Amino acid sequence: MTSTPGSAGPTDAVTPPPSEPARRVARFTRAERWVHRATAALTLLCVATAAALYVPQLAELVGRRHLVVTVHEWAGILLPAPFLLGLASPAFRADLRRLNRFGPHDRKWLRAVRRRDRRRGSRPAGKFNAGQKIYASWIAGAVLVMLATGLLMWFTHLTPLVWRTSATFVHDWLALAIGVVLAGHIRMALADPEARRGMRTGSVERPWAEREHPLWLGDEPKGGRAERPESGTDAG
Repeated sequence: MTSTPGSAGPTDAVTPPPSEPARRVARFTRAERWVHRATAALTLLCVATAAALYVPQLAELVGRRHLVVTVHEWAGILLPAPFLLGLASPAFRADLRRLNRFGPHDRKWLRAVRRRDRRRGSRPAGKFNAGQKIYASWIAGAVLVMLATGLLMWFTHLTPLVWRTSATFVHDWLALAIGVVLAGHIRMALADPEARRGMRTGSVERPWAEREHPLWLGDEPKGGRAERPESGTDAG
């Protein structure tokens, strides 16, 4: 520090050293994020057009029923497309393998949820917890059933009446179940800003990852792209 004559104190303040930048863990690649966004957009389009077809008030408000039916049909047909295109990504295929594995720690996670046990360490999880694995499996099966029943309803001249009636019953009630499950999914996402940020930008804070997915970090390669300093702007 330096002083000048007549000054009451030093003229230069000590500048504290910059703090170490927060570490962020790479969670989703750009390809995975676009698969999620495209699938979400098509799913919401299916839900919105279905509501416009089945809720009388919305049907009167929207009108143009034939156009709504056409948009609904093609949105449903295209729904598997993002998933199929995503298979070209090695990271996407690796995450599919993670989602398909259900281990002892997943059963422990489910027991803790059933007991409402929120203690640290009571809910071990890898990159995806047991709830996310169950949701992914259920929604994948539901999409296949909706696609099959929708095709039976679309090509009415190819199937007998009893098939079309059964397909309509399954399609309508499963659509309602999907709407309820999606509402729960969105509600949980809104309650976890860091999880949303991970899907939006591709990375999450290391403390969040250690708390919510402690087994995941141990599986990540050392010295690779697993971590990066937080910057002023988010990528993706």
